[in-house]
Amino acid sequence: MHRIIADRANRIDASGIRKVFELAAKLNDPVDFSIGQPDFDVPDDLKDAARWAIKIGHNKYSQTAGDAILKEHIEEKVRAEFGWAKPAVLVTSGVSGGLLLAFLSLVDPGDEVIIPDPYFVIYKHIINMVGGKCVFVDSYPAFDLPVAKIAQAITDKTKMIILNSPCNPTGVVYPEEQVAELAKVAEQREVLVMTDEIYERFCYDGPCPSIAKYYEKSLLLRGFSKSHAMTGWRLGYVAAHESLRPVVEAMTKIQQYTFVCAPTPFQDAAIAALDYEVSDLVEQYRAKRNLVYEGLKEKFELVRPGGAFYAFVKAPGGSGTQFVQKAIENNVLVIPGNVFSEKDTHFRISYATSDEKIRQGVEILRDLC
Repeated sequence: MHRIIADRANRIDASGIRKVFELAAKLNDPVDFSIGQPDFDVPDDLKDAARWAIKIGHNKYSQTAGDAILKEHIEEKVRAEFGWAKPAVLVTSGVSGGLLLAFLSLVDPGDEVIIPDPYFVIYKHIINMVGGKCVFVDSYPAFDLPVAKIAQAITDKTKMIILNSPCNPTGVVYPEEQVAELAKVAEQREVLVMTDEIYERFCYDGPCPSIAKYYEKSLLLRGFSKSHAMTGWRLGYVAAHESLRPVVEAMTKIQQYTFVCAPTPFQDAAIAALDYEVSDLVEQYRAKRNLVYEGLKEKFELVRPGGAFYAFVKAPGGSGTQFVQKAIENNVLVIPGNVFSEKDTHFRISYATSDEKIRQGVEILRDLC
């Protein structure tokens, strides 16, 4: 029988996160620290905006690059934040959709992509799928931005550097001096930086500096899934300085033949979401961060998260996979660190759940330790 499955599909594995997520459905009322999905719902004002858009007939295709009014609002936002006179903008089906379009547009077989390790799981698999080569740069044990190591890793084959701050899975927010230093390295070596800022609203100890403030050849990806609990609405955007307009145009062209456009009625809601105040929700998540960190720091080795809603915890005994199996046997769902890393020494906690569940889960993990 002829081979049926394409080689590109065999270059990726099923998500370790999804495997645990599916396992959660089989357990009785588990403490679910697995999935990165807010425990609050979409704010009512934004639900109303989506319902109104559906009611008045905004249910057809939008332009491939996005609704014109939404794009104008995004352009105004990034112009004010970064000083870009004529930013290029594309509305995407989530930040994950934007990542796929970026990799399809930029990475040829053999191209190298530099990624600090630990990393968001999608980077590795999609780069492998399109034939690129991941160059992982170790950031253990403190998960700081490893600027010197990144500089050493740049070669003639380097196509881009990926930055993710606040970071999934570590929750680390890279400090401004490190971000500015990386910008200098990227500019000197003329390497594009793709900055994934889906968690930019979740910053607990000060601002989350963006490399786009320091380096014009930054491809900025942001979205609404985490900050507004719109994970199922699939809405994100890409923005770039006008010097990278050809990149955004290439991504738009590929979107035309894949996603076609982002969901139209939800784009109307995104106009309202851009200016929607979420500071109260962020404050609640700061308190959740404190519950996790203060509850675990005496028993476990972990870096205090500065943003997002994750903690990356060193596993007792050295094996993340073995400790995760132990935790699941005790009704706590966490993700082994090797889903996000070339190492298997840690496990990831998502504290996007109720305070009651956090306290319960922390107590169980402390007992296991």
